[in-house]
Amino acid sequence: MLSPAELERYARHIVMQEIGGAGQQKLKKARVLVIGAGGLGAPVLQYLAAAGIGTLGIVDDDVVSLSNLQRQVIHDTDQLGEPKVASAAEAIARLNPNVVVEPRPTRIAGHNAMALVSDYDLVVDGSDNFDTRYLVSDACFFAKKPLVTAAVGQFDGSITTLKPFETDAEGAKNPTYRCLFPQKPRDGLLPTCEQAGVLGALTGIVGAMQAMEVIKELTGTGDGLVGRMILFDARTFRMETIRYKRSPKNPLNGDDPKSWAELLEEA
Repeated sequence: MLSPAELERYARHIVMQEIGGAGQQKLKKARVLVIGAGGLGAPVLQYLAAAGIGTLGIVDDDVVSLSNLQRQVIHDTDQLGEPKVASAAEAIARLNPNVVVEPRPTRIAGHNAMALVSDYDLVVDGSDNFDTRYLVSDACFFAKKPLVTAAVGQFDGSITTLKPFETDAEGAKNPTYRCLFPQKPRDGLLPTCEQAGVLGALTGIVGAMQAMEVIKELTGTGDGLVGRMILFDARTFRMETIRYKRSPKNPLNGDDPKSWAELLEEA
């Protein structure tokens, strides 16, 4: 049940026909894992905490540095050198003390990915590298957990939702991350955020879009981004939609798919 204080806090949700009290209860009961408390993870965590997600898990093994603060707005100058999971937990406690935070001060890897994602209802990937994105998407595939994943460049961003363990309206299996990106770019092909830079406000826009997708998924509101990837160009403020389907060439889609341990090791 929602307390009187929660009813007031979430009043603007509760009066919405699409959310209402029932939807707010779903948010309160939800357990969401956020991979990364950086540029994307910061706005994701802030908006999900403000929305009343009951439990937020945060996976990050880094500490707050001065160069983070241009975009990672959940942290502040007084928290330099502090683990990001602790800094984010402190910010969430100030924003909404009703939210339970589960800090995971570790790097998600093949040996712990399944255990981490299996403990939550939905996963949000805010990581900044393809190795982690493939790893998280494979783990969510085998754990049958919805995944909202996004990425940003200097001025551009993308976001999609993955539920490959379900079928679409025509009965076809939903696509996986490997259907969208069959092969991981070779190391060094794409510049890192540190090398190329990124517009700070862009991470806020795309991260807020991820939070919106999470709320939609948990409350059953609107149309999710399964089988669709949104591309956002900050320079022109244009959005385009790419549709993608299940690929028979995906190693997860055959009659004899590789074991999750082999795939996670490859990722």
